Amino acid sequence: METKYLKINPADNVAVAITALPAGEKLTVDGKEIVLNEDVPAGHKFALKDFAEGENVIKYGYPIGHARKAQKQGDWMNENNIKTNLAGLLEYTYNPVNADLDIPKKNLTFKGYRRKNGDVGVRNEIWIIPTVGCVNGIINQLAEGLRRETGGKGVDAIMAYPHNYGCSQLGDDHENTKKILRDMVLHPNAGAVLVVGLGCENNQPDVFREFLGDYDEDRVKFLVTQKVGDEYEEGMQLLRELYDKASRDQREEVPLSELRVGLKCGGSDGFSGITANPLLGMFSDFLVAQGGTSVLTEVPEMFGAETILMNRCRNKELFEETVSLINDFKEYFLSHGEPVGENPSPGNKAGGISTLEDKALGCTQKCGKSYVEGVLPYGERLKVKGLNLLSAPGNDLVAATALASCGCHIVLFTTGRGTPFGTYVPTMKISTNSTLAKNKPGWIDFNAGVIVENEPMEKTCERFIEYVIKVASGEFVNNEKKGYKEIAIFKTGVTL
Repeated sequence: METKYLKINPADNVAVAITALPAGEKLTVDGKEIVLNEDVPAGHKFALKDFAEGENVIKYGYPIGHARKAQKQGDWMNENNIKTNLAGLLEYTYNPVNADLDIPKKNLTFKGYRRKNGDVGVRNEIWIIPTVGCVNGIINQLAEGLRRETGGKGVDAIMAYPHNYGCSQLGDDHENTKKILRDMVLHPNAGAVLVVGLGCENNQPDVFREFLGDYDEDRVKFLVTQKVGDEYEEGMQLLRELYDKASRDQREEVPLSELRVGLKCGGSDGFSGITANPLLGMFSDFLVAQGGTSVLTEVPEMFGAETILMNRCRNKELFEETVSLINDFKEYFLSHGEPVGENPSPGNKAGGISTLEDKALGCTQKCGKSYVEGVLPYGERLKVKGLNLLSAPGNDLVAATALASCGCHIVLFTTGRGTPFGTYVPTMKISTNSTLAKNKPGWIDFNAGVIVENEPMEKTCERFIEYVIKVASGEFVNNEKKGYKEIAIFKTGVTL
């Protein structure tokens, strides 16, 4: 029999429509008959009881807000009648929970590229990275020139990554740009990198070179365009040398414990917290149990579910760092006169997400149930394995770039509405519903919608693990096939 609704947690006082349900539909929930008072779209909530004005609406076992006015059992519950409970800064108490996982080690491997410093990449690409936006046109021409000469063969991709920054920035804003560019230059998915500067920018090439720390001088070259005659020919000569080295690299078997994945969602809908995000949570727990690493970001989309993460911190120090992660971002909102709870987008609301708590409780499921082992400021690189939290906003391209920059090999991106973009590492799209997967096969790489169509989550996860290993071993995802690869740096300060 077709499943028409889902009550996610026994404590919930709303349920979610799995398919579009018409007014007058009679449903039996926990032995009680519910008659719908109005049409309820797929992914949206309906009331399992009468609500008094101000009474909390419970989903996932937690409040997602309160009723703006009295509501009747069977009413469609959406952003028009649910209001967030979120406000400003909060005091938090550390109430640690046991997050030990009973997941066996399977000694799985993938085929990756072992770099000179011992790090591992899942791609072998040539990247051209500008220190400043003034040379964007040059780097695009250089990338096109090398692709033309080589036919794009011998490496996984030849990419230029233009951006608007590197000059007219001050303080932490300028440092953020330097950090993201440094992280890209040192990323193991690049077999070789050409850094192209202008010469008069704030992000001085010689200073940036020092900022990199240790790097492989055979695989990272610099070109300062104001100091040469024909910058195109000079750049092509350097790229030919880099290509000659990178094109000889070979994949080898690498333990799955070396894999680092970023966890991201965008264009979420009412199924995100039921299918794709819990799937990523199960995968994250599995990867962590194998000794691997997963990273959760989108700090504003943790608001309302942050205590779940705080209480899973391995120790009190990590708890304090997570409190700072949350409250620093709230202060960022408040300092710009913006409310903390103003988050769900029009697409989120159309898909069935009514408040930021509704979004956050679904969003945070991507990181499963394991201990939090590390907390990272924006632009910093991973230091510990296991589940890490990373400071970055919810914006898809900014957050995905930040995940790649902390060292993730792949970004796992769940979506209910669909999106084509990719950052500079493989950006795998996992659909929350089968309709999206069917309608957008050129965007979606894996369909988690089958989880509400009676495929057990464990079975879906087994298939997903196999697929991630294939991608880590070289199988392209859709954004790579189409060449949709971009970066976006978090702009936080004045522009001179």
